[in-house]
Amino acid sequence: MSARTIALEVAVEHWPIAGRFTIARGSRSEAVVVVVTLRADGAVGRGECVPYARYGESVESVVVQIESLRGLIERAGPQLAMPPNAGATSPAGALRVAVQSALPAGAARNALDCACWDLEAKLTGMPAFERAGVAPPAPVITAYTLSLGTPDQMAAAAIVAQHRPVLKVKLGGEGDAARIRAVRAAAPAATLIVDANESWRAHLLAQNLAACEAADVALIEQPLPAGEDAELDTVQTAIPICADESVHDRASLAYLAERYQAINIKLDKTGGLTEAIALAGEAKGLGLTLMVGCMLGTSLAMAPALLLAADAAFVDLDGPLLLAKDREPGLAYEGSTIIPADPRLWG
Repeated sequence: MSARTIALEVAVEHWPIAGRFTIARGSRSEAVVVVVTLRADGAVGRGECVPYARYGESVESVVVQIESLRGLIERAGPQLAMPPNAGATSPAGALRVAVQSALPAGAARNALDCACWDLEAKLTGMPAFERAGVAPPAPVITAYTLSLGTPDQMAAAAIVAQHRPVLKVKLGGEGDAARIRAVRAAAPAATLIVDANESWRAHLLAQNLAACEAADVALIEQPLPAGEDAELDTVQTAIPICADESVHDRASLAYLAERYQAINIKLDKTGGLTEAIALAGEAKGLGLTLMVGCMLGTSLAMAPALLLAADAAFVDLDGPLLLAKDREPGLAYEGSTIIPADPRLWG
């Protein structure tokens, strides 16, 4: 195959979860991911995304979006006009630039964007972090997620996980104050992040914030539904509040910077590493604390996000720890410490 041609493969994969994973929006027993594989000149690049119904996505719609670019992908090379100073010096780099405007932010663009970064690294011999101009990935501690349940159920899970330095506690609205107290009692030494997944309402704020303050919670993720962010204007708490569902790419940032102290950057929301790096830079310029997070996927989805970890105060890339099995080769987890990816996996 000539380097002037890029071949596309799209696959849907099912990965069993260890037990069940439950948040305010529901429960599931498997992670369904879409994997893009790009082949050119003997090199292979891959990217993984997790379609998310909360954002109007399905596996089928994401596959259709990716397939809609098959012609563009297969023409990648000299036929793709290169914007000035695009920094793309290979067919994969040219395609990555083109994909940014061809698809909106979301899971489909993420899988393609990350596959382009990986293929570009394989074709040029230059690691993705170096091409991106970021620090090389280093070992980093990830939060470990406790699924939503009754206070007793969550306390039992916290006892099992209390050796982990950072726990992320999924919440569900009514009864969250009791859940927070139960987890803190069960894991007294852990740093706690709580994630309401939009489940709080204005009348719950005071009692739930008080419970978080009493439990010495380090970060509160997305307490209110996206679109109701203005309700936070009058909230006073020393705990940073982090936008998740409310923030996707740079277009959503300026409005949120007045109401949140942190943002959770997920590649499936930004539409890939390219926009995620730009979003991180702009958010830092606004004085926002960074968290890098994930949907529930395999190591292939986590590896590109590790390029953002050096600038993040909070890292939540525990997807593979919640699966019954991971792809091979995958990331190595030593307890809650993530070891940077083997190049065979990505980048």
